[in-house]
Amino acid sequence: MPVDAPTLLILGTRGIPAAHGGFETFAERLALYLANRGWRVGVYCQEEVERVRDRVSTRTWNGITLITGEVALRGPAATLAFDAFCVRDAAARGGVCLVLGYNGAAFLPYLRARGGRILANMDGIEWRRPKWPLPVRAFFYVSEWIAAWSSQRLVADHPAIADHLARRRPRQAIATIPYAGDPPPAELRPPPLGLEPGRYLISIARIEPDNNILTLVEAFSRKPRGMRLVVLGTLKVGNAYHRAVEDAAGLEVLMPGAIYEPELVQSLRVHARAYLHGHTVGGTNPSLVEALWAGNAVIAHDNPFNRGTAGDGQFYFTDGASCADAIERVIADDAAVATAAAAARARAESFRWDDVLAAYESELCRVGGFPTPASAAARSRVDASPARATAGTDG
Repeated sequence: MPVDAPTLLILGTRGIPAAHGGFETFAERLALYLANRGWRVGVYCQEEVERVRDRVSTRTWNGITLITGEVALRGPAATLAFDAFCVRDAAARGGVCLVLGYNGAAFLPYLRARGGRILANMDGIEWRRPKWPLPVRAFFYVSEWIAAWSSQRLVADHPAIADHLARRRPRQAIATIPYAGDPPPAELRPPPLGLEPGRYLISIARIEPDNNILTLVEAFSRKPRGMRLVVLGTLKVGNAYHRAVEDAAGLEVLMPGAIYEPELVQSLRVHARAYLHGHTVGGTNPSLVEALWAGNAVIAHDNPFNRGTAGDGQFYFTDGASCADAIERVIADDAAVATAAAAARARAESFRWDDVLAAYESELCRVGGFPTPASAAARSRVDASPARATAGTDG
């Protein structure tokens, strides 16, 4: 590797190889992409331990330096302690820093003051989530401002997020780059759980109020449907919202909990008649993007985030009644489902990893002062807005 190779440090995830969620998957894809293009890449990895024995350790994985920090805490406190460690360590290492999310934004002014060059992916509008009590929402609100002004440039993963961030920073400091997905493999195993292909609807999401899981379950359970609704997501004993979802579920609703095996989740997606997406807060949702790549007809909550991702060729709802109507049509109308599935596959072409990763490389070069490779510059403008890109778009 050349001595003057550009250097990237990725902060804000639990680490790679990916095992936790969308940001980890993205961090892994970007790290591998840039390492193969001659970058020095370091990714911070969180390890929760009973007692700190080795505060920081490093190892190499597929040409990427994994920088592991031990934290003897649990929950949000562990996350904040890990974020503080990452910022201190990154300030000493140098290179351009990609910060994913703004949970640890309180520490970014220190990184900036130490000469840090920061590109921040601002994720969704976390402080709007109704699940958080007021003090937590206030924390996220202030953190969003701190991250916006501590970073040289911001990434919005959706045009509506870019519009929101433009109230914080001048628009010329914001790049719009969506999430991406992959087409499913040509051959897939049959769906698990005793399900029949095309005879079930599926929801894959955290079971939280802002994801409208209760609305989806209630709407489906209003009457017998002749098919199943599969709700993937962890249900916790003692959680009032989770209990309400379980109480609302009819006999045709299947709630197997969370499933993390990629092949099983992919099979469940591809063989579903439709994908249900109730998210109300966020940008380009990874799960919705994966549903488009799977060729799912989509029933989604009607808001700018979901319409801007799935496009106008899908089914949308605003409340329980309109959700039930959309479910009824999807179950009864084969032609409408086929049309929506075709629209989903076409829309998915706007969410290709090669384009997204090249756009990130261009932005990182801009922030870090590195020469921009021609291949990255040629694809550096990525926009999933239906008003500005033709369908041809977690989540």
